[in-house]
Amino acid sequence: MDMVTKLAGQRAVVIFSMSSCCMCHTVMRLFRELGVNPTVVELDENPRGKEMEKALARLLGRNPAVPAVFIGGRLVGSTDKVMSLHLSGNLVPLLRNAGAIWV
Repeated sequence: MDMVTKLAGQRAVVIFSMSSCCMCHTVMRLFRELGVNPTVVELDENPRGKEMEKALARLLGRNPAVPAVFIGGRLVGSTDKVMSLHLSGNLVPLLRNAGAIWV
């Protein structure tokens, strides 16, 4: 859990992902189209990935635990939560407040 919170707090937007996950790719693409350069932690390519995946599953209360999106060091959630924030117009202000975008 410590590794997850440490990584999540290092950048404005951190996405925990699996390289083969299509929903992870969708979320990353959304952020990039909004002008965000997220830090992506590919759990299947990280030596401590399994440990972090278990911690994320506990935090999210679901499995699979990816994508898990943190903005400003706070857990936002998975794809459904990110898309809901985007469609309601609340994602961009959240990204601005975290310093992920300036426009």
